[in-house]
Amino acid sequence: MEHSVREMLIKMGEDPEREGLRGTPERVEKSLMFLTRGYRQKLEDVVNGAFFEAESDDMIIIRDIEFYSLCEHHMLPFFGKCHIGYIPREKIFGISKLSRIVDMFARRLQLQERLTKQIAETVLTSIDAEGVGVVMEGKHLCMIMRGVEKQNSIMTTSSMLGSFRAESATRNEFLRLIS
Repeated sequence: MEHSVREMLIKMGEDPEREGLRGTPERVEKSLMFLTRGYRQKLEDVVNGAFFEAESDDMIIIRDIEFYSLCEHHMLPFFGKCHIGYIPREKIFGISKLSRIVDMFARRLQLQERLTKQIAETVLTSIDAEGVGVVMEGKHLCMIMRGVEKQNSIMTTSSMLGSFRAESATRNEFLRLIS
């Protein structure tokens, strides 16, 4: 990867031996490995068995989970907030595990639409939840810094599964509580 970054610098018209760029290929490689660490993570390790008996079947919501990802089309960052709600049957997640699931999928080359669905499906199937809702709000640098250059645009995606899809009252309660 270092060699490829060096070649990119040359194609941009830069001198990779210039003082400020010496070491940049190595730093870029380390940065990209960090930003895409989700490829090297496994759900079992991320959750680490942190499931607990549900004492009720009421909706559980965690809002404003920060996420950072890279757009798979331009490899430019997109970032924002993720809101997750679910209704448990028998098990609930340890609260930090939902944030870790978001990070695991976000730290890959992504589309926000796919990211939203991956999180929802993982929450649903990991604990056999009755229903799950995930809403993500993201700012995409590929749209802000290049292309149409729309500085204040925010993309919102949602995935509603189980009772969140089937029952409008459940879905509406979730959407009201995260707004």
